[in-house]
Amino acid sequence: MRLAIFDIDGTLVSGASTERRFYLQLLRSGNQGPRQVLAAACFPLRWAPVYGSQVFKKNKAYLYRLRVAKVAALASAWVRRGLTAHWYEPCLQRLRWHRERGDRILLLSGTPQFIADQIARLVGADAAIGSLCARDDGRFRAAPPLRHPFGDEKLRLAEDWCREQGLELASAAAYGDSRHDLPLLTRVGRPVAVRPDAELQAAATEAGWEILGRRSGWSMAGLLPLSRG
Repeated sequence: MRLAIFDIDGTLVSGASTERRFYLQLLRSGNQGPRQVLAAACFPLRWAPVYGSQVFKKNKAYLYRLRVAKVAALASAWVRRGLTAHWYEPCLQRLRWHRERGDRILLLSGTPQFIADQIARLVGADAAIGSLCARDDGRFRAAPPLRHPFGDEKLRLAEDWCREQGLELASAAAYGDSRHDLPLLTRVGRPVAVRPDAELQAAATEAGWEILGRRSGWSMAGLLPLSRG
C-alpha cells in the first residue's frame, strides 16, 4: 500500500481558494458582522512583524467569535453543494485512480481544517490535514492558526503523519500546484505538478516530473487575505 498526498486549492479545486469561497458564503448567510470585519482588518497590523509577507495567509480572524460547531455545519453544507462545478477533473480522476488501487489518500492543504475534513469525506480520502484555527470555549479566536500546512511546515506535517501511520514518504506520490509545494514534492517518490505556477513549472520541467495540465491566468485579488496555502 502506497500513499498519495493531494493539495486542495489549485490542485483538486480550480480557481479561487476554497477559503475565499467559503468566506463569501459566510457573508451571504449573515455570519460576518462588525466584530469579524474589524478583527480581520486588525490582524495584519498586529502580526506583520512576526509573519512579514505571509501575514495574510495566517489571517483567520474573520472567524472571530463564531461558534466552531456552527461553522463546521455551514462548511459541510457548502462543500456538498458549492464545489460541484469547481473540481479540477483530471486531478480528481487521479485521486480516484489511487483510491481504486488501494493507496492511502491524504489531503494536505492550508485551507481550514473544517473545510478540508468535508472535502476528504466527499472524495473518499483517508485523512485531511488543514489549517487548525485557534479557538477557545467553542468559539474561534482572532489569533494565528495553531497549524498551517504551508511550505516547509507542509513537509514536516507529512513526515509526522507518515511516521505515525508507518508509511514511507519517499515512496509516496504528491500533487501540488505552487512553488510553496516544492519542499514536499522534492521528498516524495512521485511528484506531480498540477497546473503549476512558473517556478514550479520550471522545477518540474528540469527534474522531469509529471506535469498535469497548464495554468491559465486568474487573479488572487480580494478585500480579505484569504489566500491559497
